[in-house]
Amino acid sequence: MPTPPRAQAFAALLEQRIVIFDGAMGTMIQRHRFSEAQFRAERFKEWRSDVRGNNDLLSLTQPKIIADIHRAYLDAGADVISTNTFNSTAVSQADYGMQSLVGELNLEAARLARQVADEVGAASGVQRFVAGALGPTNRTASLSAGCQRSRFPQYQLR
Repeated sequence: MPTPPRAQAFAALLEQRIVIFDGAMGTMIQRHRFSEAQFRAERFKEWRSDVRGNNDLLSLTQPKIIADIHRAYLDAGADVISTNTFNSTAVSQADYGMQSLVGELNLEAARLARQVADEVGAASGVQRFVAGALGPTNRTASLSAGCQRSRFPQYQLR
């Protein structure tokens, strides 16, 4: 299978110099001190549980701010920005009852990061790259007895 041009360009960049990766998305989000209502926006106004703290949801409810964070890292010299998908997994989203949104969260976060990287790259004349982010979950993935007593029965070992 042939290597896509963007992957070839990234490999070539790695051969030339140290590549700068963006910083902590979560820290930049926390600086905004979003309220529960801001996390929800109109779309999730009536959601059945609290969503404050679900930073990945902000790619849907506050995309301009997420784009601004990406842009700030690129303007500061980052070659690579990461998607706002640290907790966009069914296990992590179960805390908010939002497992069904995992696909949309990942897709929109990737689309948003790619859009900003392309805009900044076009304006600066320097190609920028996007990497998917996946953090640890809030559950231990083990075969221990503790996993069997999970408060989320759909994830219990059988």
